[in-house]
Amino acid sequence: MSELFFLLGSDNELKAEKDGVSDSESKVDSGVPEVPVPADDTPEVLNKALSGLSSRWKNWWVRGILTLAMISFFFFIIYLGPMVLMMIVLCVQIKCFQEIITIGYSVYHSYDLPWFRTLSWYFLLCVNYFFYGETVTDYFFTLVQREEPLRILSKYHRFISFALYLTGFCMFVLSLVKKHYRLQFYMFGWTHVTLLIVVTQSHLIIHNLFEGMIWFIVPISCVICNDIMAYMFGFFFGRTPLIKVGYFERLNKSPKGCCKTWEGFIGGFFSTIVFGIMLSYVMAGCRYFVCPVEFNNDSNSFQVDCEPSELFQLQDYALPSMLESVTGWTTVCLYPFQIHSIALSSFASIVGPFGGFFASGFKRAFKIKDFANTIPGHGGIMDRFDCQYLMATFVNVYIASFIRGPNPTKVIQQLLALRPDQQLYIFNSLKAHLTEKVFSG
Repeated sequence: MSELFFLLGSDNELKAEKDGVSDSESKVDSGVPEVPVPADDTPEVLNKALSGLSSRWKNWWVRGILTLAMISFFFFIIYLGPMVLMMIVLCVQIKCFQEIITIGYSVYHSYDLPWFRTLSWYFLLCVNYFFYGETVTDYFFTLVQREEPLRILSKYHRFISFALYLTGFCMFVLSLVKKHYRLQFYMFGWTHVTLLIVVTQSHLIIHNLFEGMIWFIVPISCVICNDIMAYMFGFFFGRTPLIKVGYFERLNKSPKGCCKTWEGFIGGFFSTIVFGIMLSYVMAGCRYFVCPVEFNNDSNSFQVDCEPSELFQLQDYALPSMLESVTGWTTVCLYPFQIHSIALSSFASIVGPFGGFFASGFKRAFKIKDFANTIPGHGGIMDRFDCQYLMATFVNVYIASFIRGPNPTKVIQQLLALRPDQQLYIFNSLKAHLTEKVFSG
């Protein structure tokens, strides 16, 4: 989260924080070794340019400059298209997995555990093979049926996936060492929880992307907007703590860096709602963003061209009498998607931050400030995506519950894969049903 852990603090402050931990908490954490705090990785150019500023404002500028750089990169990969976006999601997933596994490796001193890292990455490979295989079968059905090797792999995909996982499971059992039983099962659970949090939800992000790039861009942008605006409101106006989570929560010298504030929370909420409505209005009128990402069998490439659904066509809505008396308007012209964007923005502002609180509590449990030091001023990739994964799950559930309907194209694809006698049976059944419906009507 943007507001959490704003300042690392000096070595003396860190020592004071450790000394101030309660006895009960010390007993609980006594068995958890600390992960070494990474050195400051701020580029030397920025260090020199900002050398005259206080640590608080220096960190503010570093975060701001790197945030603009990341937003620019985000726009660039959107321009490159859906295939590049999918590759970026995969790269982010792998980096997040690596950061969490490295913490477990360091915290539990797993250096002597046989095959721990090898098995962790092997399970990552197995889970990705399963999920991406399901995606390929679902969205590229015609291509899969056209190529004999792909058709065989698709037919036995789940059995192959299970066999691969079972191989890893047996390797883990064979690697058990008497003096490391408990620690090995700790790390086995650590790996699987990491796979659940990172890989499963990144897979949902790709599913959202196939529904249309707007379902990928708007939710991610709302989380980014809420992150930035909550940080800005909290930095400049924050006075009332909302929730205190973090290893440095008792450092009163920098309260805005160590806790959420009501000012930041409320400011971020209203800013995100307005931003979501405006961004949705801009994107809903562009076919490139609203059309589902489909594979064109003729050109063997992705295409995002279609006739926009009613969700992305302007409609008139009658205003409530109270708003009508204030604005003087009787109706307002909106895209239906803009109404849905209010739900997305609200989740990003109200529930989304709890993904950050969860990550902050996790880091506090292991006495670390950030998951890594990949991005100066921001921490690791997981520090930037702690809310995004929760948001991706909500969007996927939201689409399945309120947006997605039966897909005739997929039904036809499945029918074409049947034997001729099965196709004829379905044809006669459908014909009889329609005939009966016409005469009864």
